[in-house]
Amino acid sequence: MFRTIIDAFKVKEIRNKILITLLLLFIYRVGCWIPCIGFDAGFVLGDSSESGTFGFFELMNMVSGGALANCSVLALGVSPYITASIVIQLLTFAIPALERLAKSGEDGKRKLSLYTRIAALILAIAQAIGIVVGYADQNIMDPDLTAAIPEWLVGCGMVIVMVAGSMFTVWIGERITDLGIGNGTSLLIFVGILSSAGASVAAIISECFNDPTYIWYLVLFIAALILIFAFIVFMDNSEERIRVQYAKQIKGNKMYGGQSQHIPIKLNATGVMPIIFASALLTFPQLIISIFWPDVTWYSDWLGTNSWLYIVLTALLILVFAFFYSKISFDPDDISKRFQQQGGFIPGIRPGKPTADYLRKISNRLTFFGALMLAFIALIPSLAFKAIGDYAGAAVLINAFSTTGLMIVVSVALELEKQLSAQMFVRNHKGFLS
Repeated sequence: MFRTIIDAFKVKEIRNKILITLLLLFIYRVGCWIPCIGFDAGFVLGDSSESGTFGFFELMNMVSGGALANCSVLALGVSPYITASIVIQLLTFAIPALERLAKSGEDGKRKLSLYTRIAALILAIAQAIGIVVGYADQNIMDPDLTAAIPEWLVGCGMVIVMVAGSMFTVWIGERITDLGIGNGTSLLIFVGILSSAGASVAAIISECFNDPTYIWYLVLFIAALILIFAFIVFMDNSEERIRVQYAKQIKGNKMYGGQSQHIPIKLNATGVMPIIFASALLTFPQLIISIFWPDVTWYSDWLGTNSWLYIVLTALLILVFAFFYSKISFDPDDISKRFQQQGGFIPGIRPGKPTADYLRKISNRLTFFGALMLAFIALIPSLAFKAIGDYAGAAVLINAFSTTGLMIVVSVALELEKQLSAQMFVRNHKGFLS
């Protein structure tokens, strides 16, 4: 990958795209440290020691690179946009009108993009109001400011600033996608996770200075991290290729078709979406309960991130969401129909319904094993905590380790490397007539 980046800098057009991407990411990171107006300087949003919302806020704060806990102007980050995108995708599958828009070309995609932005705006407003209202009794507002201005007006200003910051983050992501390299939203999440990892590394180094025996746990932690990293790379790149043969067709004096191609079906076609869905579904009720009923503890006791019930339900939900998302992204009937129209067929399989059933069988098998691997990766920290606990301070390593974040980082890095390689190939390939 590093070799690809070095070679990319030698091409002026690609180098300019990389520099634009880095500039926009820098602006985003600066915004993550600008405090939002109205927040008390000593208040930490989502502090688990006070609010008990560790599960939900830990995930959102990791994605935002600490902007959420710091109560910055970009505290909401891209989370409303991501949620809106997921909702629109699900509605596209369920509502025929939206499905027709998705298949109507660029004009339909622009309309869906507009609907996604509108939904993101509504969700950002709801999240901002929930934060301000929900934490109103925890001294969230600056006392010096509320002494001069009514609290409701300060609250309105906080909501406006957070919503504007979220929309600005979405704009930065779109500019990266249009003018830079890679998917802008994914890169913002990528940078946020790497930024959050810095604080975890600092905590681990500090623990090593306090207790020299802790170094052995650190060595084991690094070894496990390397193995999990290799496993994620293997899972992300694994696929089953289905051979497709196209029949020869004679039109006039020319012969068409006759070539053989492959359809790649990935082992993990859904990415980290099932993990995000499952985590949000289990931790979001904990967030609501802790904000509006802070004295209620039964939910966190029974469904805490380290409880056996949480582990079992997370695994089941990942399995369910993996199959659900796979049905949305992969349609065997549509692929089989296109094969028939183009004169293609799978050797040994009859065209039409038998082809669709064959593709569906392979997709379900790969989705099942991929979902099991996803569940195992997502639950490694919880399983490790159940096995080791807080023995000799090992919980510091376990809590600092996010397999979900690692999966996102690896997936984005691999996708970025593929895009850079593709652009380098296009510009270096001289062609037949050169």
